Formats: sequence, C-alpha cells, structure tokens
Amino acid sequence: MSTRRRPTLARRLLTMAVTLPLMAAVAVVNKPIVVFAAERFHEFSINRPSYKEQYGHWSLLDVPAKFRINAVHAALLRTGKILIVAGSGNNRDAFEAGTFRTILWDPRTDAFKDVPTPTDLFCGGHTFLPNGNLLVAGGTKSYEVLEADIKSAAGVMKIKNESPDRGPRTFPKGTRLLGANGRAYLTRAEVTVPAAAKMSHGGHTMVHAGETEVWVDAADAGDAGTVTQPAQYAIDGLTGTDTRNLYGIADKITREKQEYGGDRTSYEFDPIAERYVRTGDMVEHRWYPTLSTMPNGDVLAVSGLDEFGRMLPGVNERYKVAQRRWVAAPELQRVFPTYPALFLTRDERLFFSGSNAGYGSDTEGRTPGLWDVTKNRFQTVPGLEDPQMTETSSSVLLPPAQDQRVMIMGGGGVGDSPVSTARTAIADLDEKEPRYRPGPDLPAPTRYLNTVILPDDTVFTSGGSSGYRGGPYQGKNRSDLLTAHLYDPRREVFHQAAAPSVGRNYHSEALLLPDGRVVTMGSDPIYDGTGKNPGKFEQRIEIYSPPYLFQGERPAIGGGPRTVKRGRSAAYATADADRITGARLVRPSAVTHGTDVDQRSIELGVRRTPGGVTVTVPNEPGLLPSGWYMLFLTDGEGLPSPARWVRVA
Repeated sequence: MSTRRRPTLARRLLTMAVTLPLMAAVAVVNKPIVVFAAERFHEFSINRPSYKEQYGHWSLLDVPAKFRINAVHAALLRTGKILIVAGSGNNRDAFEAGTFRTILWDPRTDAFKDVPTPTDLFCGGHTFLPNGNLLVAGGTKSYEVLEADIKSAAGVMKIKNESPDRGPRTFPKGTRLLGANGRAYLTRAEVTVPAAAKMSHGGHTMVHAGETEVWVDAADAGDAGTVTQPAQYAIDGLTGTDTRNLYGIADKITREKQEYGGDRTSYEFDPIAERYVRTGDMVEHRWYPTLSTMPNGDVLAVSGLDEFGRMLPGVNERYKVAQRRWVAAPELQRVFPTYPALFLTRDERLFFSGSNAGYGSDTEGRTPGLWDVTKNRFQTVPGLEDPQMTETSSSVLLPPAQDQRVMIMGGGGVGDSPVSTARTAIADLDEKEPRYRPGPDLPAPTRYLNTVILPDDTVFTSGGSSGYRGGPYQGKNRSDLLTAHLYDPRREVFHQAAAPSVGRNYHSEALLLPDGRVVTMGSDPIYDGTGKNPGKFEQRIEIYSPPYLFQGERPAIGGGPRTVKRGRSAAYATADADRITGARLVRPSAVTHGTDVDQRSIELGVRRTPGGVTVTVPNEPGLLPSGWYMLFLTDGEGLPSPARWVRVA
C-alpha cells in the first residue's frame, strides 16, 4: 500500500503563487461572458410571472426621435392623454432661439403629437380646473447669468415719474442713465412709466410718483460701473422740468449672479381642442410658483421669483375661473419657498407640508402648517424631524383622502447642499392640534423622490438621488437610486418593487395612467458619470406595471353617468358586481419638481346591485374638489378595474 506525502509549506505557497495569477487571468479573459450571463439571468428572473406578481415590471417606451424632449412638467388630461411640457427645457440656446416644446402622448395608441407652445412655460405652475382644462401660469422670462459670464455691472433700476400732468412716459430699450460716478447705464428693455397720481389727504393734495423697474447694464465692461450703495441716476436727453420729474434709482449695480426671471403669461390648455388658450396675465411675474385649488373652485398662486429673479415677499394672487383673469390677493399675505406643496383639506384650509423645490430664505416660510385662506391665519404643525431638510422632498395626501393624513418623504438641505435624509413623517390633519410623527425610513437618504397614489390604496415611490441633482454623494460621482417601493399606509411599511433601469433626479415626473400603470420621465443631472462634465437631460420614458396587473382577471366598469354630484349616488354597470368591494375617485396628476398638489384618492361608498354597483359620493368640497376624476372599482383582492372618467359637478 503506497502512501502520499503532503506537499511542504514551501511547495504549497509556490503552487498558490502560480495558480492565483492564472485564475485572475481566466477571470479577466472571461469577464464579458460572466457579465453577459449575469445580465441574461437577471432578465430571466424579472420576467418570470411569479416575480411580476410580487414586484411588478418595468418597460421602456419607444419614443420617436423627433418627440424626445426634456420633460419638465407632465399632466394627465381627461382624454387619457399625457401633456408633457419642456418649454425651453433648461436649455439656454432653445430659450434664446424661442424654441419651446410641448408634446401630447396617447398611452392607448402610443401616438405622439407636437403642440404649439406660445411662450416659455419652463418652471411655471399648473393645476386642473373644474372643467378639466389645465391652468398653466408663469414660466421663464430670462435665464440665469453666472458671475463668470457677466461682462459688465448690472442691476435693477426703478424709473420714477413725479409729474401727474403729462401722462405715462415711454423710454426705448438702450435708454442711457447717468450716475454721479460719471458712468452710463443702458436699459435692457422698453419701459413705460405711469404718471404720478394726485391724492387728497385732509384737504392737502399729495403727489405719489409713478414707477416701473427695468434691468440696466453698465456701458463700460469690467468693474468700472459697479455701485454698491443706493444712488440716483439722470435720464440722458431730457430737458426742462423733465430732468427733475423723471429719474432712476438703484440699490446696487454689480457683477453678481443674475437669477432666472419669471414670466406672467397664463393659459388654459384645452384637452379637447388640444391647444393653449390665452387668459389674462398674472398680477406678478412668477418662476417656480405653486397653483393650488381653493374651496370655491378658483385658484391661488403663491411664491416664485419675479422678473428680476427676486423672491416674491409673500405676495399671492387669485385666478377667477369664471372670468379667466388674475386678481391681487393682498388679504392673503404669506411667505413660502418656491414650489411649496399645498394640499386642500376637508375643512377647506391649505396644508403646507414643508416640501418645496429650491429658492427662498433658509429660515422664513419653511414651517409646516395649516393656512386658513378665509382669515389668513396659519396654524403651525410641529414635530417634523430634520426640519432643515424639506427642500426637494416629496409629499402626498395618503389614500384614502378621508383619512386626512399627509406624508413627507426624504429631502435635502437648502440650495445645492450635499446633505439628504431618509426621514419620513406623517401628519394627521383630523387631529385638533396636528403634529408630525415619524414614519418608516426610506431605504436610503433621498431627494427628488416621485410618489404616485395607486387605486389599491398604496403609494408607489421611485427614483430620486441622494446627492444634489444626482451628483456626488459619499464618494460616488453619481447618486441616482435605481429603486422603487410600494408604501402601505395602513401597515405603514415599504415593500420592495421591481427596480427601474433609468435614474431620475431633478426635473423628473411620475404619474398614474387610467389603465393602472405608472409612467416616469425626465431627469436633469448636474454631472455625467465621471463627476466632472455637465450632465445630459434624460429623455427616455419608462413605464411601471404594478403587481395587480399580473394577478388575474381585473374587474371592469360598464355604462354609467359621466357626471356625479357630491352627496349623491350613481349606478354603474359591471359584470363583476359580486366581487366588487371598493371604489375610488382618483384625481389626475399635474406634476413638476416633485410637486403634485392635484393627485388624491377619495373612497366612495359601494352597494352591490343586480348587474352593477351603486357608489355614494362624499359631500365635502374640501375633500372632493370639482373636476374630472378616474373612477376605479376594486375587488376583494385589491385588483382595480381600468378607470372610467367622470366629472364631479
């Protein structure tokens, strides 16, 4: 019997020294094969029926090249089509060329259509009106200019007219104003200065100067025209008393960064005619405003940057729907950061969740609370953890809306802060003294998260990034989160969903389709994958099919009324009456910058009848604003029907 001697330690070390490099070489040579095999296995796994039943499924939409745009705003119209608005799409060249884009996509046929876009709606506000039109107001009048690109000093100058007798005075673009420093400054646009107004006070007549504002640029390049203190300027070419009555005043003229300037144009998009219809202009220019439905059906516009890139100091206004015009609302003075998330409540107040999208004081106006718009009273809602990180967070009125619970998710620090949070919190607005309490943490610190209410009373969350605009975070060049989850409001837990293939951060949107799917689009990263070069706007569109679309035959809605009234009942035919246990009216989304104050899901009473169901509609306008909704019927397993469009009169 022979015996084998074990190799010596030296021999074993020598063998390892030879074998390990060989193994490494084999792995390098076969890396493409290994990666290919892993990808094929992943594709196989996510396409199994059992996987889809549990996690859902993603697919990319085939968008023809000529219809690929920078999606900044998206809204589901009552025709079932999606309005996708780019405006200039955060593209200075497009802005200067006057190239503004809007497209319509029909998810039923995957047909696309260009819509003429009259002005730059980029970063305007929008909300649905009772008749189903989408009100779109504000937008971009001028692009930002960084300090490095500013060749001469510039600033906002107020042109004053102290004469009540000669009427308004118009000055052309390029009008010269002369400073005490001997420098000349040129107006960027034509301006008309109203005449002074005569007013009587206690038997005395007083004159209040007319005034208007305009950008001016120093005629000389460099720092020569810089003025850091308030000063008065003479208008060149005037004679006689005009030299005293007409003049300019500016607080400063510098080479500081110039912010985006807001526009004041306003439109209603008609979903039947498929065109923008001009309304009266806004009272103020607004960039990054929120438009919120009011209890009486009119619309309130809050916040935004004015035409010179300055934060509006709590100056808000109303849209009179019946008259298609905007009016000042001095009785509703309230400061908010830009794109504040405002939710109409059952008791007809507006709840500011704290979520916002990027401009404003780091202290003033950021406190969550309930705003009584009849008395201009604000009740603070305390208890929010990480209260300094509400910027670029997401907020949603949890389903069903009758529960009156609002959830805030994630967010980051003010401005281009690299800090973000995984915090969620829930406020029960039915409580006498509402306060936030902690919810379950997100899987990772997240900003720009998209949230979509589904007809089975869950909330779908997807995308977002941990870093500012998808940029660096914890040593990584890109921080997009290729994750998605389904939040269960009853159990207050997140369940993992299938992962998207496209990262979404700044300027991204998600919304529910009438067939129960979710569409995601947009994303505007600050850097590419290297972390050094500018990012490229994401133009791919990806669609998520939730698990309920793979769990058997869905119920269906047959005939029934197109219009329902609050406090009344309505009967709908369905061959699935014996399995129907619930009904929801889901308001369509109009979303931008993570802000969607339109979407909400209202529970209806349900009574089975032979061959159909009768639903009972709540009677509270604050719970159920007038307008168009998607009616979904659900069975005992939570499977929703495809939607039927109905109007709440």
